[in-house]
Amino acid sequence: MKVTVIGTGYVGLVSGVCFAEIGHHVTCVDIDSQIISKLNNGHIHIYEPGLKDLLDRNFKAERINFSTNYDSVKDSKVVFIAVGTPSKVDGRANLDYVKDSAISIAKNLNDGTIVVLKSTVPVGTHKWVRDVISENTKKKFYLVNNPEFLKEGSAVDDFMRPDRVVVGIKEPEAGEIMKELYAPLTRQGNPIILMSNASAEVTKYASNAFLATKITFINEIAKFCDATCADVEEVRQGMTSDSRIGKQFLFPGPGYGGSCFPKDVRAIIHTSEDLGIDLRIPKAVNEVNEIHKLYLFEKIKKHFGDNLSGKTFALWGVAFKPNTDDVRESPSIKLASELIKHGAHINYFDPEAMGNFQKFMDQSKENKGKLTAHNNKYDCLNGADALVVVTEWGEFRVPDFMEVKSRLKMPVIFDGRNLYRTDKVLGLGFKYYAIGKYVEGNL
Repeated sequence: MKVTVIGTGYVGLVSGVCFAEIGHHVTCVDIDSQIISKLNNGHIHIYEPGLKDLLDRNFKAERINFSTNYDSVKDSKVVFIAVGTPSKVDGRANLDYVKDSAISIAKNLNDGTIVVLKSTVPVGTHKWVRDVISENTKKKFYLVNNPEFLKEGSAVDDFMRPDRVVVGIKEPEAGEIMKELYAPLTRQGNPIILMSNASAEVTKYASNAFLATKITFINEIAKFCDATCADVEEVRQGMTSDSRIGKQFLFPGPGYGGSCFPKDVRAIIHTSEDLGIDLRIPKAVNEVNEIHKLYLFEKIKKHFGDNLSGKTFALWGVAFKPNTDDVRESPSIKLASELIKHGAHINYFDPEAMGNFQKFMDQSKENKGKLTAHNNKYDCLNGADALVVVTEWGEFRVPDFMEVKSRLKMPVIFDGRNLYRTDKVLGLGFKYYAIGKYVEGNL
């Protein structure tokens, strides 16, 4: 089947490459000529494990190509809109890119084309997009919602082995085409769930809001454990042995970030307000998560005092999660900014995200000269007053603690991901702080 994907961000590029991998002929379209030029030369502008190998194989097989124009829409049976829907200042989703894409698609449509909203959009957007396209073409088309459920860092595997494929439709014939499109991915029984367009839009927001709620809940319980001398790791094991609760997304940390959870939680809040509904749980999740991003800072300040002038802190990990170079709304940004505001200097290392982190931090004049990037995790420690683990990259899980101790000015670790065994690091002479893990003497 011939497919066009509009947008080459995380969702668009992964979707396009994976559709090509299962045999479809795909054209990915983006208005950024520099990105398209890079892709046509085999260079990927994002980091996602496994994606480069798939791109190279399918580019060589001539199943995928990249363009800045919409000509491929004329020959495509299915056209995906996978452009960004970033938050506006007020928290609502910005649909300008969706509108521009819809108009350009309309001008190139053939009769019977399936236009698919892959972008995460507020409830009711399908009606608006249908109207936008109808105003710009007389051709018959079908408007489908097909929300993505990809996790950055494992997006390729998520696409190729989906838990489910959600398809929002109005006309049954559109559903049949979508079943055919996804058929190679559902042979193991993973369901294609057909529902209304509105239900598909709500499913996406409800899923992300619920996962964000699980993360925020365990972070609140971690605070409770800190105050009661309990150990959140023991509590978590006791909780997750209950099949009704489950094990996923219940690991305490410095707060959630990235391009999806923060944006989607805020979007459902504002959409509900527009509808005259007060959704209190998403509001609380959003508020609590922003507060929690400074929980590590509060532990640092309690140990060192309010004045951090002259202190240097070594941050291990600045991406919002491992296996990605994405720093959007990463807890590291809020933590580093607060440390700098209190006079500290930041050393940092991340296997993939250092460039994006530096670009973001350089937007503030107050950060100039206050951050130093390092090429490996140990050099990052040189002369630092403490190690702060922010992202749980694999290479941080089993460090040489004696090397860590020799590089640090003081043997202090703030473990924002609870990676280390308390008894081990204490036995090696470290002062150790974690999230909700009881350490005698820290209260």
